[in-house]
Amino acid sequence: MIVVTGAAGFIGSVVAGELNNKGYNDLILVDDFSKKEKERNYIDLKYKSLIDRNIFFDWFKENHKDVYFVIHLGARTDTTEFDWNVFQKLNVDYTETMFSMCAEYQIPLVYASSAATYGNGELGYDDSHDVVERLQPLNPYGRSKNEVDKWILNHVEKRGHASEPPFWAGLKFFNVYGPNEYHKGRMASVIFHSFNQINATGKVKLFRSHRPDFKDGQQLRDFIYVKDIASVICFMIETQQKIFYTIKSHVETYGRTSNSLPSGLYNLGTGKARSFYDLAAATFKAMGKDVDIEFIDIPEDIRDKYQYFTEANMDKLRAAGYDKEFTSLEDGVEDYVKNYLMRR
Repeated sequence: MIVVTGAAGFIGSVVAGELNNKGYNDLILVDDFSKKEKERNYIDLKYKSLIDRNIFFDWFKENHKDVYFVIHLGARTDTTEFDWNVFQKLNVDYTETMFSMCAEYQIPLVYASSAATYGNGELGYDDSHDVVERLQPLNPYGRSKNEVDKWILNHVEKRGHASEPPFWAGLKFFNVYGPNEYHKGRMASVIFHSFNQINATGKVKLFRSHRPDFKDGQQLRDFIYVKDIASVICFMIETQQKIFYTIKSHVETYGRTSNSLPSGLYNLGTGKARSFYDLAAATFKAMGKDVDIEFIDIPEDIRDKYQYFTEANMDKLRAAGYDKEFTSLEDGVEDYVKNYLMRR
């Protein structure tokens, strides 16, 4: 069985759907399923069980022998939330417990980190383990993700490889967009909000720049289509399965082996920064409308925590063997708008 946490959410539900497309139907979906507005994200998925996130670890203790991979995507992702206790419980403690249990049961683990860990990008956007201790996230969400990354790296360094899962990857998601994000409210992608604004008013509002080195609408982000996230995670699962069965066919017990996909932190963006203006223009084009953009001030509560530039260094994932092309911004927006947003 494959465990997918956050399965009723945006990225988790798309990943679970892609697993179904590849023939993986033995899924254990974990989330807070009391939120009925998210039901349509998983109602058509094929799975074995739905497990509430609050009782999952008890379930895991009883059923770990049947689990062969864990994809931990569940988290509080609101960058405007400033109650650290929320992030400590849902992001830090939960993920550290998941890592420890996967290590104990020797089950491969992929978990969601974030590009929010990079803060203003003073140290660049390289997924090197050497910079993690020095990163300065701009908000509690980014801090929570970086605290987990630091804890895992320190844990492995102090206790050795025997204290970690047979494979683990912390994926530093950059700006993800795509289907199944309708429930995210303010935290949904700019594409989602742009589509709704265009439908309602015929125009899009973008943040003006409050820095002299960036023109209005020219703030740059690495936008990645959620289907590419699912593709990378499936690549990691399939790579680990090949390694496992290769070993199993030669030795009686599972052991570690050298492979082209080492454990560690991995950036997950496209490697190409694009402007918010480009994104809005692509949305207008996908809707068959002329571009009409109005610039507004960035809200004061997030103004000093706003990233003006992000761009993932993707060399590590490429070196590990992932060779598929990432979806271009224009192609991703067109697919999202025409095949999902316009069909709601």
